[in-house]
Amino acid sequence: MNRNLWLLTFCQGLFLTNNVTFIAINGLVGFSLAPRAWMATLPVMGYVVGGALSTALVARTQRRFGRRISFQIGLAVALVSALVCAWAAVSADFWLLCAATVVAGFYSANATLYRFAAAELAAPDWREKAVSLVMAGGLIGAVIGPNLAAVTRAWFAVPFAGAYVALAGVALAAMLMMHFIDFPPAPAKHAGSQGRPLGAIMRQPIFIVAAATGALSYGVMNLLMAATPIAMQICSLPFDQVALVLEWHVIGMFAPGFFTGHLIRRFGTLPIMAVGLLLYLGCIAMALSGIELHHFVAALFMLGIGWNFLFTGSTTLSLAAYDAHEKDRVQGALNFCVFATLAVTSLASGVLVTTQGWQLLNIGSLAPVVLTGAALLWLVRVRRAMPKPA
Repeated sequence: MNRNLWLLTFCQGLFLTNNVTFIAINGLVGFSLAPRAWMATLPVMGYVVGGALSTALVARTQRRFGRRISFQIGLAVALVSALVCAWAAVSADFWLLCAATVVAGFYSANATLYRFAAAELAAPDWREKAVSLVMAGGLIGAVIGPNLAAVTRAWFAVPFAGAYVALAGVALAAMLMMHFIDFPPAPAKHAGSQGRPLGAIMRQPIFIVAAATGALSYGVMNLLMAATPIAMQICSLPFDQVALVLEWHVIGMFAPGFFTGHLIRRFGTLPIMAVGLLLYLGCIAMALSGIELHHFVAALFMLGIGWNFLFTGSTTLSLAAYDAHEKDRVQGALNFCVFATLAVTSLASGVLVTTQGWQLLNIGSLAPVVLTGAALLWLVRVRRAMPKPA
C-alpha cells in the first residue's frame, strides 16, 4: 500500500458511504412519496439506470481527461445531485427525486472504476491485492453510511432531507482527497490502432464469465439489499435496526477485502468465487427461516461476504481479458453489464417485496445464483479443454 492507494481507499469508502446511505433512505423516501407502493424503489433504480446510461460518457471522459479529473467531475455531480435530492424531499416531489438519482448515477459509473484504477497504482504482481484492499475501503461506508442516515434523519422537519445534505459534504471531502492522488499516465496507444475490436474482446470466454458473474452477483446482492429496508418496515422493525442490518451487510461486503486478494493468489480465482456462491445460498436459507432481527443480520452479512468473493473474483478475471490500451472501452462494457442488471433488480426488488413478499423475493433470487454457478462451471470446462503449453 502506497500513499496513492491509501487515498484511493478512502475515496472508495466515501463512495460507499454515498451508496449505503442512498440504499438506506431512497427506498423509504420513495415509499413515502410514490403514487403507488410498488414504485418505492424507483429512486434506487434511477441511481443505477443513471450509471448504466453514463458508462459510455464516463469512458470518454476517462480517455480525454485521465483518471483524476474524470473522477473529480463525478464527485462534482454527486455534490449537486445530493442537494437536488434534498430539495426534492423537502418539496415532496417524487419525480424530481427520481431525476436527481438518475443524474447521481454518473458519479456511480465513475467511482466503480476505482477498483480498476487500484490495479494501475500497484506493481503487476500485486494487482489482485491492490483491488481487494481498495475495495476494503468500503468498510468506511459500512460504518459511516447507516449511522449517517440515522443521525441526520431528523436534521430538518422532513425525514432524511438532512442525510442528502450530509452526502454533499461527503462528496466535497472525496474531491479534496482525489486532488492528491497521482495516477500513472495513460499508456501510449499503438500507432494506427485502438486495440482489438470490442466485439472480439467480448467474445472471449474469460470476458463472458467475468461480465456475467460480476453482473449477476451484484444483481442478487442489490435485489435483496434494496428490498431490506422496506421489508423490515413492513415487518414493523424500527429504522435503527434497519441501519444495524445494513451496517453488518456492508461490513461483510468489504471487511474480507483485507484477505480476499491473498486467498485468490493462494487458491485461485474460481474456487474463491465458488465459496461466494455457497454464501449466497446460505443467505437465502437464513432469510427464508424467519423475519426477526437476527435473521436479517445473518442473511445480509453472508450476502455481503459472498458478494465480496464473487465481485473481487470477477474483477480479477476481467484483468486478463484486455490489454492496457484497451481498458477504457472494456471497463465501460463491464460496468454497463453491471448497471443494466442493477437497474432491473432495483425495480424488481420494490415490486416483488411489496406485492409478493420477502420470502418469494428470496426464492426468486435462486435463479441468478444458479446461472452464476453455471457460468463458473463453463469456464472450468473451457480451461480444461485448452491445450496445455509444451
